[in-house]
Amino acid sequence: MDLHLVTSMALPEAILAIGSLLILVFGGFRGDKGALSISALCGAALIAAAAAALFDASGQLFSGSFVVDNVAIFAKVAIYIAGVFVIALGQGYFDRTGGMRFEFPVLVTLALLGMSIMISAGDLIAMYIGIEMQSLAMYVLAGFRRDDAKSSEAGLKYFVLGALSSGLLLYGASLVYGFTGAMNFHDIAVAASQHTGVGLIFGLVFLICGIAFKISAAPFHMWTPDVYEGAPTPMVAFAAGAPKFAAVVLFARILQSGFGSVAEQWQQVLLVVSVLSFVIGGLGGLMQKDFKRLLAYSSIANMGYALLAVAAGVAGVAPLLMFFVLYMVDNMGLFSAQMALSRKGEPVTRIDQFAGLARQNAPLAIAITMLALSVLGMPPFGGFWGKYFVFGAAIKAGLWGFAAAGLVASVIAAFYYLRIIKLMWFDAPGEAMDKAPREASWIAYAAAAFSFPAVILFLILAWPVAQNAAQSFGL
Repeated sequence: MDLHLVTSMALPEAILAIGSLLILVFGGFRGDKGALSISALCGAALIAAAAAALFDASGQLFSGSFVVDNVAIFAKVAIYIAGVFVIALGQGYFDRTGGMRFEFPVLVTLALLGMSIMISAGDLIAMYIGIEMQSLAMYVLAGFRRDDAKSSEAGLKYFVLGALSSGLLLYGASLVYGFTGAMNFHDIAVAASQHTGVGLIFGLVFLICGIAFKISAAPFHMWTPDVYEGAPTPMVAFAAGAPKFAAVVLFARILQSGFGSVAEQWQQVLLVVSVLSFVIGGLGGLMQKDFKRLLAYSSIANMGYALLAVAAGVAGVAPLLMFFVLYMVDNMGLFSAQMALSRKGEPVTRIDQFAGLARQNAPLAIAITMLALSVLGMPPFGGFWGKYFVFGAAIKAGLWGFAAAGLVASVIAAFYYLRIIKLMWFDAPGEAMDKAPREASWIAYAAAAFSFPAVILFLILAWPVAQNAAQSFGL
């Protein structure tokens, strides 16, 4: 294969793969003393990969196993930028808690390499390699604080349940291959259009179940609250956004490129999973007292919106891209704000500890308020526009009832976000908060500013790009 062609299409992955290995060797010599410089090098590698992605040529490599189109480019740039912020958050977080290891930024970079392969996967083998590469790195990140019982428990639960979902995914892939004789998504589409048997449908259902676990969609969400609560907060901020973005793009690519001829089959499954995510995410969040568990249930509900966009077919691709970028920004901002809050060196984790924050740290209270209003979908904040695009695609596809269900779920979710706002602005404060760390508070401020007013500029610039990307989807 022409080396120039490979480098012009897979340069971001090459930068991440070669860069992370070289940085890992450097870290082996420098040890934890070089953690700051290693974080800077990994951040630079991600920025270089994002820049390279912008100039990627569209096409296919390795007999269609690796696909580069404008949707892949859009998603890769978004997750690489998210990775830079996660590394910055992790550096500050572990410096304060005394648990910084040079492996953290390297693991984040390797996880992003796996996600990048997922986004561009054009067959079942590339799909599985990408998923397992990012999953193995995420398991280690979840249990990164080895001296903390909750972190170790989170890592173990994530690993055991992740192995189960990988088994489902692999079994589904083997069924699809057995009944179609093909690995490539386009070849699968040809076989499925000629003959759709029960075995093929079973394989497709197992694939959907395996990927639904990776994005914590109900009823495959059981790992999410415990892992969010126990894992280090920078890892949770990472896991709540970029891996799910990559998995949902992969989801859409598999279903639309490989199983477009049986759309009426998988659309029904996605809609059921979407509604279950609305219900469990909305109602489950009402009972939470821990802030990270609350965000876990919020993420479950938000995956329902993402799957609704996938179920809408081609019309939902551009809304899906916009929704996920806006969701990742809000999510990153809320976790950053939580990392900025502590009392006597202990992190604020319970929702009732937010009481009176406006009198102690008004800028951070304003940022959390804006981000909370954005996530619940209050206009004119970014989260409103994300849901607006998704509901518009669902209505265009004739899914009126499911769009209405999503709207009701947003109203339910409004209760627990408004409760946080009420606590911050109207309740009496507790003990004085510690000084907020610079990197966490500034990322929270930046995310809030992005949610409004900067989101208007983003919409003007990014919506036409997303629409253009959607036209090339499944190249």
